[in-house]
Amino acid sequence: MSDVLPEQTDRFVRAMVPERDDVLVEMERHGEEIGFPTVGPAVGGFLRLAARMVGAERIFEFGSGFGYSAYWFAEALPADGEIVLTEHDEDELQQAREYLERGGYADQARFEDGDALETIEQYDGPFDVVLIDCHKSGYPDALDAVREKVAEGGVVIADNAMESGIQDFEKITEIVEGGSPSDVDEETRGIADYLLEVRDSHEFETSVIPLGEGIAVSYRN
Repeated sequence: MSDVLPEQTDRFVRAMVPERDDVLVEMERHGEEIGFPTVGPAVGGFLRLAARMVGAERIFEFGSGFGYSAYWFAEALPADGEIVLTEHDEDELQQAREYLERGGYADQARFEDGDALETIEQYDGPFDVVLIDCHKSGYPDALDAVREKVAEGGVVIADNAMESGIQDFEKITEIVEGGSPSDVDEETRGIADYLLEVRDSHEFETSVIPLGEGIAVSYRN
């Protein structure tokens, strides 16, 4: 069950998830077995849809794990498209490479081992879609690093905008409502500061969608 949707609504959303190929289904099982928090099929389907809606040719991920979200994105890319995966865990990055090779998408992928904030400095824009799914305290820094590299008409999507098992959703809500709660941990503060920035920025138009653990979708004006 989703942490942010009522049970009946979550059941309906899951029933509407698009069909996945065998590799994606295997990746979902793998994530469950090792306790890795992938974005899940409902969010994955939205990521693919978002990429198709903006006609994405270049995508950048802040945090890729073993490639689950990248696999969804890759399905939407043209043959000459590019997706940049970033991951500091070499084993997970190798798994991502193997999964994307099996799906026939490895030629479109760049596999970058190390810190995503350092990696993005090596790339020129524009990127049509950016996914932020790294450590939560680093969300504002990720936005600052990629802000000028997002194409006009492109989107920035931040996962875990509401929940992650780490941050305090009640305090995030209080902060974005204008409050000043005490004892805010750095993960909660990172998400809240990110949401305030994209909400109030003239560069972006943002909406939060309660799929998975909440995604903030920001359209670049």
